[in-house]
Amino acid sequence: MAEETAPQSTKPAAPPQAPPAAAVAPPVAATEPIEVKIKVRKPKQRSCDEKNAKGKLCAGHLKRWYDYPKEVEAKIGKEAEIYRCEFCKTLYKPDPKQMLHSFTLRY
Repeated sequence: MAEETAPQSTKPAAPPQAPPAAAVAPPVAATEPIEVKIKVRKPKQRSCDEKNAKGKLCAGHLKRWYDYPKEVEAKIGKEAEIYRCEFCKTLYKPDPKQMLHSFTLRY
Protein backbone atom coordinates (compact mmCIF):
# COMPACT_ATOMS: atom_id res chain seq x y z
CA MET A 1 0.00 0.00 0.00
CA ALA A 2 1.27 3.39 -0.86
CA GLU A 3 0.73 6.18 1.62
CA GLU A 4 -0.86 9.31 0.28
CA THR A 5 0.93 12.52 1.10
CA ALA A 6 -0.72 15.88 1.03
CA PRO A 7 0.92 18.46 -1.20
CA GLN A 8 3.00 20.87 0.84
CA SER A 9 2.16 24.53 0.73
CA THR A 10 4.72 26.83 -0.84
CA LYS A 11 3.45 29.91 1.00
CA PRO A 12 5.84 31.42 3.54
CA ALA A 13 4.67 31.38 7.16
CA ALA A 14 2.90 34.58 8.20
CA PRO A 15 4.66 36.62 10.92
CA PRO A 16 2.95 36.61 14.33
CA GLN A 17 0.45 39.42 14.68
CA ALA A 18 0.69 41.96 17.47
CA PRO A 19 -2.21 42.07 19.95
CA PRO A 20 -4.86 44.71 19.27
CA ALA A 21 -4.19 48.15 20.73
CA ALA A 22 -7.13 47.85 23.13
CA ALA A 23 -5.61 44.75 24.78
CA VAL A 24 -2.31 46.47 25.58
CA ALA A 25 -2.42 48.77 28.60
CA PRO A 26 -1.04 52.24 27.89
CA PRO A 27 1.95 53.26 29.98
CA VAL A 28 1.17 55.38 33.03
CA ALA A 29 2.33 58.93 32.59
CA ALA A 30 4.46 60.33 35.39
CA THR A 31 2.40 63.51 35.43
CA GLU A 32 -0.90 61.82 36.32
CA PRO A 33 -1.88 62.44 39.97
CA ILE A 34 -1.97 59.35 42.18
CA GLU A 35 -5.11 58.95 44.27
CA VAL A 36 -3.96 58.10 47.77
CA LYS A 37 -6.28 56.80 50.46
CA ILE A 38 -4.59 56.93 53.88
CA LYS A 39 -6.05 55.30 56.98
CA VAL A 40 -4.76 54.70 60.52
CA ARG A 41 -4.19 51.12 61.61
CA LYS A 42 -6.19 49.83 64.55
CA PRO A 43 -4.28 48.22 67.44
CA LYS A 44 -2.64 44.97 66.26
CA GLN A 45 -4.30 45.23 62.81
CA ARG A 46 -2.62 43.01 60.19
CA SER A 47 -5.14 42.92 57.34
CA CYS A 48 -7.02 45.54 55.34
CA ASP A 49 -10.52 46.48 56.50
CA GLU A 50 -11.49 48.39 53.34
CA LYS A 51 -14.78 47.46 51.65
CA ASN A 52 -15.46 47.61 47.91
CA ALA A 53 -18.57 49.01 46.20
CA LYS A 54 -20.53 45.81 46.90
CA GLY A 55 -19.57 45.83 50.58
CA LYS A 56 -17.11 42.92 50.35
CA LEU A 57 -14.14 43.09 52.73
CA CYS A 58 -10.72 43.29 51.05
CA ALA A 59 -8.76 41.50 53.84
CA GLY A 60 -5.40 41.92 52.09
CA HIS A 61 -2.21 41.66 54.13
CA LEU A 62 -0.70 44.99 55.21
CA LYS A 63 2.93 45.08 54.16
CA ARG A 64 5.57 47.65 55.08
CA TRP A 65 6.15 49.96 52.13
CA TYR A 66 9.66 51.41 51.92
CA ASP A 67 10.10 52.89 48.44
CA TYR A 68 7.01 54.97 47.75
CA PRO A 69 6.77 57.61 44.97
CA LYS A 70 7.39 61.32 45.49
CA GLU A 71 3.66 62.15 45.36
CA VAL A 72 3.00 59.87 48.33
CA GLU A 73 6.06 61.20 50.17
CA ALA A 74 4.66 64.73 49.85
CA LYS A 75 1.46 63.64 51.63
CA ILE A 76 2.87 61.40 54.37
CA GLY A 77 6.32 62.85 54.98
CA LYS A 78 9.85 61.77 54.28
CA GLU A 79 10.94 58.35 55.62
CA ALA A 80 7.59 57.76 57.33
CA GLU A 81 6.58 54.28 58.45
CA ILE A 82 3.76 53.34 56.10
CA TYR A 83 1.95 50.10 55.27
CA ARG A 84 0.10 49.22 52.05
CA CYS A 85 -2.60 46.63 51.37
CA GLU A 86 -1.39 44.04 48.87
CA PHE A 87 -4.72 44.01 46.96
CA CYS A 88 -6.48 47.40 47.06
CA LYS A 89 -3.27 49.47 47.66
CA THR A 90 -4.81 51.48 50.54
CA LEU A 91 -2.14 53.09 52.70
CA TYR A 92 -2.08 52.76 56.48
CA LYS A 93 -0.21 54.83 59.04
CA PRO A 94 0.91 52.95 62.18
CA ASP A 95 -1.24 52.81 65.28
CA PRO A 96 -0.31 55.87 67.38
CA LYS A 97 -0.65 53.84 70.62
CA GLN A 98 2.01 51.33 69.55
CA MET A 99 5.76 51.86 69.28
CA LEU A 100 6.91 52.26 65.70
CA HIS A 101 8.60 49.20 64.20
CA SER A 102 11.39 51.46 63.00
CA PHE A 103 12.51 51.75 66.61
CA THR A 104 12.11 48.20 67.92
CA LEU A 105 13.01 47.35 71.48
CA ARG A 106 16.45 45.90 72.01
CA TYR A 107 17.25 43.98 75.16
